[in-house]
Amino acid sequence: MITYKATQDAGTHSFSIQDNPLNALLEKEWLLTNSRGGFSSASMIGCNTRRYHGLLVGSHHPPANRIVALSACLETMTSKDSQFSLSNFEFDRTIDPNGYSHLFEFRKDIGVHLEYKTALADVTKSIYLLPDSDTVALAYEFSNVRQPFEFAIRPFTAMRDFHSLGHSGSGLSSIWNESELVIRGDSAQMGQLILRCEPMRFEQDAQWWNRFFYRIERQRGQDCFEDIWSPGRYKQHIDGPCRTVLWAGLFANDEPHDLLAKMELETAMDAIRLHQKDLFKQRPPRDDIERKLFIAADQFVIERTVDNKPTPTILAGFPWFLDWGRDTFISLEGLCLSTGRSGVAWGVLKTFAKAVSEGMIPNRFDDYGQSPHYNSIDASLWFVHAAFRYLRQTKNNSHFSDKLLPAVKWVMDSYRKGTRFGIGADADALITGGDVDTQLTWMDARFDGISFTPRHGKAVEINALWYSNLCELTEYYHGKNREAANFHGQMAERVRHSFQEQFWGDGRGYLNDCILPSGKPDSSIRPNQIFAVSLPHSPLSSAQQKAVVELVERELLTPYGLRTLSPSDPRYKGQCTGAQRQRDAAYHQGTVWAWLIGAFIEAYLKIHSFDPAAKRRCRTFLSKLLEHLESDTCLGNISEIFDGDAPHHPRGTFAQAWSVAEVLRARQMCKK
Repeated sequence: MITYKATQDAGTHSFSIQDNPLNALLEKEWLLTNSRGGFSSASMIGCNTRRYHGLLVGSHHPPANRIVALSACLETMTSKDSQFSLSNFEFDRTIDPNGYSHLFEFRKDIGVHLEYKTALADVTKSIYLLPDSDTVALAYEFSNVRQPFEFAIRPFTAMRDFHSLGHSGSGLSSIWNESELVIRGDSAQMGQLILRCEPMRFEQDAQWWNRFFYRIERQRGQDCFEDIWSPGRYKQHIDGPCRTVLWAGLFANDEPHDLLAKMELETAMDAIRLHQKDLFKQRPPRDDIERKLFIAADQFVIERTVDNKPTPTILAGFPWFLDWGRDTFISLEGLCLSTGRSGVAWGVLKTFAKAVSEGMIPNRFDDYGQSPHYNSIDASLWFVHAAFRYLRQTKNNSHFSDKLLPAVKWVMDSYRKGTRFGIGADADALITGGDVDTQLTWMDARFDGISFTPRHGKAVEINALWYSNLCELTEYYHGKNREAANFHGQMAERVRHSFQEQFWGDGRGYLNDCILPSGKPDSSIRPNQIFAVSLPHSPLSSAQQKAVVELVERELLTPYGLRTLSPSDPRYKGQCTGAQRQRDAAYHQGTVWAWLIGAFIEAYLKIHSFDPAAKRRCRTFLSKLLEHLESDTCLGNISEIFDGDAPHHPRGTFAQAWSVAEVLRARQMCKK
């Protein structure tokens, strides 16, 4: 096991590397992010194990069109009689060089720091990603220099779309102009990578290095080999304590980059510290764990350019997701309102409100800047829920009524009358939608024409949201508009009656998961029913709410969230591994989702009237996820999913917005 070592600097993660198995070190990852959706990431020892790993992954159209610009660096220290490397590259069944053998400590705070001891000198390698630009600094501090040596850095530049892999022969090129190295990809869309490293001298020595191996891609059944180009290497003579900084910035071809020449490391570090300090202004964290959750939450709050202006949005997860409507509005309360950043919440709500079409919020914006996608039945209802949570916390009626209420009304009216994908209120006032060819709820895994969790018709959480939102509108209009209040109140009562009739399984003591268009109920034991208890307004009686929570706890609760299907179901799959088809088949058929812990804890506390004993118990439900945040997988983050079977290995994205958001929100509920 890698040993976690607490430090006095709150928010810092520190690990002792020595005496830990190599495979364990390769499974630990780190992540630095900026406000553009760019990032820097690798394994703890600096070896890339994914196609998405890279020292600089940036974007010309934030947050879309992300590009792996600077993949890695080969760093060597050479004297007359010895040579040491700080780097680690994995080829098929071989790691060469083995810089990890000289690495004794890893730390992460405002940057990432790797501490090395060699016979020539001690070295601290630090990586800093600037908060508002696609610029990374690699700082090398040399101390205890025992004999003179030559230090060399060979940069490996991928310059490719972050979903793809590079191959030798593609048209990368470089120009050296005595102060900076300009590297261009094989198309103008890649832009240009600018490298500066003074006082090091650059030697042109272009090389293709072939068959870099990414072990996590192989585990996921993906292509796992890549060829990467290097334009040459920087060199410097070291004979005493000193610091060398390599700067790398990704720019559009016509974008000025003169600021890179003026960059100073202390200024960059101060900018990162100031950004982090600003996170805590509105609501200072109450302890170190909350501080780490606030920092984790901030990673997902980025900017999207709308009408040529930057506006806040929320990335669903790193390394591969963009801003999804469903994820955004499930996450908004935890990421923004729970951290006191109501202004950011307001900006996010406005961003999506402007994109309403036919009464629907986008399910996601396009990876390559094309038109938004509207293929979701729940994103719009979660938007309405989040808008009312914003109103409840801020009491800002003018903001809500001027900018959000029109979009809220458009969504609710469209869902009642009918919109895309057959979404609309049936004769019983319940929302139905979709068909055998669509996957509109969050359980949307589909591969090669197969829907692994078909839920078309009337889904339980959709109608729980529909009911709660109608009640919110009723309360909002009370005292303002009697006709509107009566209309929505009567509609809510019809929904409550139909919900009871359709979803409450006679004699089973829990809710049907969905009602198919034929009228046949799907009585699978799934976590979606928990929202009929956790949401602000429940269509269930107190006894029914208690029965649902007890059933979910008994059948679905794990230390890392809720399973998506009961293990007693013959369709249950306990591991989410293998190629994409195999993973998709398990994605919602037993796999544990961390974000569901928020709704479960809220429901549990509600049925126990938020009493102190219930809060103490709920804190135990969060303990393993908080351990995961501190020392597992991607340091300072919470994974998307976990295996349904113990030991519940983390899977999916290594940093997921709604996982962090709901753990943060639930923890605050437990401590109030």
